[in-house]
Amino acid sequence: MAVFKSHSPSETKQIAAAIAAKVANTHPKKTGALIITLNGDLGAGKTTFTQGFAKELGISRNITSPTFVIMKRHIVKKGAYSNLFHIDAYRMKNITDIAPLGFENVLKEPSNIVLIEWAENIQGNMLRGARAISLAHGKHETERTIITRGL
Repeated sequence: MAVFKSHSPSETKQIAAAIAAKVANTHPKKTGALIITLNGDLGAGKTTFTQGFAKELGISRNITSPTFVIMKRHIVKKGAYSNLFHIDAYRMKNITDIAPLGFENVLKEPSNIVLIEWAENIQGNMLRGARAISLAHGKHETERTIITRGL
């Protein structure tokens, strides 16, 4: 477990980039995607974190929350992985709600990194072994505490 303090969205992105750099240079698992859950209240910085993470992987596309499309795929240009899937499960009630999008196949592919916002809404056996990142509001408006588990 590691704990980071961020005082701005820019710092949150820098922390995310450092974590992505570490992850990107590890070899993909032999089975299954690298799953990272992003937990935190509304406005805690989950999408901001994803923006910094994606940029470090060489993704130049503008990263926005996939709230309405649920899942977005981005091609990774830097590191050992091929794809970054950004998932927003805010509107999901359980893991079967996301199944029609090919979620199970995404999780089976070892060259994928899967970042899931609101993963608590789709908990299930498929997410077993996921790494976790928690983001929490701090005392000041732009302050955040970021806690990583398993990374």
